[in-house]
Amino acid sequence: VQLVESGGGLVQSGGSLRLSCAASGLPSDAYVIGWFRQLPGREREAVSAISSVDSSTYYTDSAKGRFTISADTPKGTVYLQMNNLKPEDTADYYCAVDHNGAAWRHGWGYVAYWGQGTQVTVSS
Repeated sequence: VQLVESGGGLVQSGGSLRLSCAASGLPSDAYVIGWFRQLPGREREAVSAISSVDSSTYYTDSAKGRFTISADTPKGTVYLQMNNLKPEDTADYYCAVDHNGAAWRHGWGYVAYWGQGTQVTVSS
C-alpha cells in the first residue's frame, strides 16, 4: 500500500484547505482510510476516516462541522476538506489505512499503513 498526501500549506484563520491522499495497492477486502495529525511534541491523533464497506465516516469532535472526508474510489483518492481552520489545527497531517477502523477508535498504534505527511499551518 502506498499513500501520497498533498494539499497542505499556509492559510489564515477561518480559511480552507483540501488535503488529498492518493492511494494504491489498497486491500481488496474491507479497509478504513482516513487522516491523523500530529502537533509538535504530541502523539498522532485521529481526525477523520471513511470505510470502504459502507462509506460510513468518523470525525473527531474538533473536526465535526468543519471537516468533511470523501472518497473517489475509481481514482483511489481520499479527500479531507477543512473549513473554518483554526490555529490549533496547525499540524502535520498523515493519511492512514487500517483493516477495521480500530485505529480511529483506539489510537495510531493500530494503523497498518502511513503516508509521508503534509504540513498544515494556520496563522492567527
